[in-house]
Amino acid sequence: MAYNIHMIHRPVRKAVIAAAGFGTRFLPQTKAMPKEMLPLVDKPVIQYIVEELVAAGIEDIIIVTGYHKRIIEDHFDHMSSDLRMALKKSGKTELLEQTQRISDLANFVYIRQKGPQGNATPLMNAAHLIGDEPFIYAFADDFFVASPPRFTQMVQAYEQYGGNILCCKQVQRPEEYSQYGIVAGQDVAQGIMKVSTIVEKPGPDNPPSSMASVSAYLLNPQIFEYIDRSVSTHDSSQGEFVQQPIMQAMIDDGVPFYACEIQNAKYYDAGDKLEYLKTIVDFALANKSFGNEFRAYLKNVLQ
Repeated sequence: MAYNIHMIHRPVRKAVIAAAGFGTRFLPQTKAMPKEMLPLVDKPVIQYIVEELVAAGIEDIIIVTGYHKRIIEDHFDHMSSDLRMALKKSGKTELLEQTQRISDLANFVYIRQKGPQGNATPLMNAAHLIGDEPFIYAFADDFFVASPPRFTQMVQAYEQYGGNILCCKQVQRPEEYSQYGIVAGQDVAQGIMKVSTIVEKPGPDNPPSSMASVSAYLLNPQIFEYIDRSVSTHDSSQGEFVQQPIMQAMIDDGVPFYACEIQNAKYYDAGDKLEYLKTIVDFALANKSFGNEFRAYLKNVLQ
C-alpha cells in the first residue's frame, strides 16, 4: 500500500492509543482491571488522554487493546439503563450529564493487538483505519498537564513545520536515560529541534542529548511503509518490535522529524507505582471540592 506524504496542511483528526499491555507492575490489581482504568481521583487515566485528544481536534480514536481490556470499551460505551435511572431517581443530574458525555467524546474504534510484542505493533494493527491521514499515536498510562495541552502544542508544531512531531521533555534524573528514547539534532526554534538521531534507552554514560521522547507522536502515514518492511525481517529473539529504529531509518532517508519540547508542563507516568501515587496526590490537591482538606490532612500526617 502506498501512502501520500504531501499532506503538511491536512488536519489531524485521528489518533491511536496503545492499551494492550498486561500492566504487570500493578499486579494483582491489574489481573482483572486494565492499568489504563486505574483512577486518578474520579476518572481513569485513559479518559484524561481521550479528553486531551478531543480538545486538540481529534474526532476518531482507535484504541488497540488486548483480550483482557473489555472494560475500556464498556467505559466509553453508553451507560446502562439501570445506572441512568438510578442517577435520575437520586437527583444526581450533573453526574448523569457528565457520565453520558463520555460516550460522545469521539468516534471510538477498538481492535485487538496481533503480532510481536513492542510499541510498533499497535501502529501496524491500526494502519488500515488511518489511511493517508496524519494522526497522533499515544500511550494510555503517561501524559502531561500543560498549558496549552501537549497535543495542542504538537498539532501547532505540525501545522508550522510539517513532518513528524515527537512529544518531548528534558531529562530530569539520570535513570531516565535508560527509560526513554533520547533525541538529538538542530534547534530551529524555542523548544523545537529538527531531529537527526533517536536512540532508544541509551543509558546515562553517553546519551546524544538530554531531550527525551516520551508519551506521544504525531505521525504521517508514511511510517506504515517502513513498518511493513521492518516487520517482515523482525526476529523476536532479538527483542521487541519497536518504532524507534524505524523512525531513525526514516530520518536517515530524509523524512523530517521534529522534537517538540512541551512547554508549561508537568509530566506524569501513571504506569509506575510510585509515580502513580504522586500523580494521585497532585490531582487530589488540585481538586476544587476537597483539595484544601486533603492538603490539611497531608500536613497533619507529615508532622
